[in-house]
Amino acid sequence: MKHLTISALTILALIVTSCSQKRYADALTPEEALESFQLDDNFKIEVFAAEPFVLDPVEMVFDEEGRAFVVEMPDYPYKPEPGKGKGSIRMLTDSDGDGKIDKSVIFADSISEATSVLPWKGGMLVTAAPNILFMKDTTGDFKADIKEVLFTGFFENNSEAQITNLRFGIDNWIYASNNGQNGTVTSTKKTGSEPLEMRSADFRFRLDNDEFEQETGPGQFGHTFNDWGHRFVTQNTLHIQHAVIPWRYTHRHPNMPSAKGVFDVSNKEMIMYQVTPAPYWRAERTRQRQKQYAEQNLDRQEYADDHFTGASGGTVYNGDLFPKQYYGNVFTGEVAGNLIHRDVLTPLKNSPTYMAARDSVLQKDKEFLASTDPWFRPASFTVGPDGALYVIDMYRQHIETPVSIPEELKTDMDFNAGMDKGRIYKITPKNAAGRKTIAQYPGKMTSAELVKLLAHANQWWSGQAQKLLLERQDITIVPAVKTLFETNTDPRARLRAFFVLEGQRSLNAEIVKKAMADAHPGVREYGVMLSEKYPQLLPELIKATADTSARVAFQATLSLGQFPASKSAAPLAEVLQKHYKDQWFRMAVLSSVPGSSPAFLKLLTDQYGFFKTMDEEKTEFKKDFDQIIETSKNGTLASQQAIGK
Repeated sequence: MKHLTISALTILALIVTSCSQKRYADALTPEEALESFQLDDNFKIEVFAAEPFVLDPVEMVFDEEGRAFVVEMPDYPYKPEPGKGKGSIRMLTDSDGDGKIDKSVIFADSISEATSVLPWKGGMLVTAAPNILFMKDTTGDFKADIKEVLFTGFFENNSEAQITNLRFGIDNWIYASNNGQNGTVTSTKKTGSEPLEMRSADFRFRLDNDEFEQETGPGQFGHTFNDWGHRFVTQNTLHIQHAVIPWRYTHRHPNMPSAKGVFDVSNKEMIMYQVTPAPYWRAERTRQRQKQYAEQNLDRQEYADDHFTGASGGTVYNGDLFPKQYYGNVFTGEVAGNLIHRDVLTPLKNSPTYMAARDSVLQKDKEFLASTDPWFRPASFTVGPDGALYVIDMYRQHIETPVSIPEELKTDMDFNAGMDKGRIYKITPKNAAGRKTIAQYPGKMTSAELVKLLAHANQWWSGQAQKLLLERQDITIVPAVKTLFETNTDPRARLRAFFVLEGQRSLNAEIVKKAMADAHPGVREYGVMLSEKYPQLLPELIKATADTSARVAFQATLSLGQFPASKSAAPLAEVLQKHYKDQWFRMAVLSSVPGSSPAFLKLLTDQYGFFKTMDEEKTEFKKDFDQIIETSKNGTLASQQAIGK
């Protein structure tokens, strides 16, 4: 009896001790949170907005008037009942000009799981699964009185993995991430259009001509473009992936062995340098899982910290304020590691993709920013008209979805802790020169003024100009845009001008031919792409397959596959001879009907002697080729027959 009494007291003491332990830290004030940041020495960080002016922010954009609009997601991580969503879009105002938000109004409320916005025609496009909406204020009270569904049918059963990340591409398409989810999408504007099966794709659409289709992915929360329109997506543990081949090419051949068009350009580096310890629940869950792996003899390793697991919001910096070496870098949040990671993008010389790596000097063993505050949740970023990098911090005690955590570990976790908070920070260089006051934003400019803006060094301004010109369809500016395209010394400006002409239906074979001969590969690539519409440019297209830029030669290979075998087979064989070591070139050739036919294989064998010597890459090509043939109608092992093996 005495023994039992002692045991009971011991257990009671343990319970009391356990209950008294506070496993999770309390929130900091915005000023205290600033003190928690360990930032790159070249920069400073300040509060741009905080509660009560913003709550649960997950994305922010600046519209053509320079106004900041924030998407708030208070329902996360729970799914609201139908019709009871609390999501909002809020417009922020700095009324006294001190650089800090002191006023906000609700532009739209009661939205179910809004995740991103994009300014469009004076209103906002909004992703809110299962829909993409258009909202606009027409009365001047800053509240949306137009709310219409443009597309519907997207996946809607996981708020972390739904349609999001609206981005305006340099090619006039609007892109969105769909995290590889299925769905049957219909347009409310294009009557009679066939429902689109998402088939694990991302999504893109044009509102100027009612087009929509699947796009290569998947991206989750994080989606960005570099100056040359190359897409990069973020997906939890995969903090930076490049969408190498558009969906329309990878899926033009029904029998491709693999249609995966994205590539992890991080060199598989998953290490990050966080300064917060793993939270109790994650450390314990990892311990439990690792124990199970060991018992099952599984060669599997799970990490509780210091490895990417909640990467979010990857954004290319293309403003005009940061020092030169930061231009074109990708900044990615890590909501589980409470940090901001910086990648330097380098195009590969012999391949159409990139390599992303941390700055080996400034961030060799640390991050661009790391916080000791475990509530810091940098969900996304935006580059402002002032060139600053804005950090959208959801600021929550817990960011993981409850369904991913064992029940026994959730007993002292409040997943709503932080619903009454939210932070947005502004990062600027320490020694930045004073900037002029912005007298006029693009929204009030004439079309002629917008044309001049296409050459602005800050891509926020040039992008706004391009989008507004597309919206306005003012063809009086076409001559000025042509002049800019032909004479401007900045290839970024020439590329924007090229696509303004495309958006104005003012391209022709002559202009496309000039683009194909441009001095910069970033322009040549799109000249090659659009040459698909001008068969008379086939000689120039074939010539482009030998371009000194791997990316241009690659696009030419993809585009050449759109032409019949009688015109394309021989140049495709030349491409393969030169580039077969690269997986993307092999895939580009095989993705086309001319490049995957028995006749093409015979050409390779008889005229090029391609298989006289074999290596790993040729063997891989033959293997994929065989699979295509085998799965084609009446297919046999044609390649074996053709090469006599």
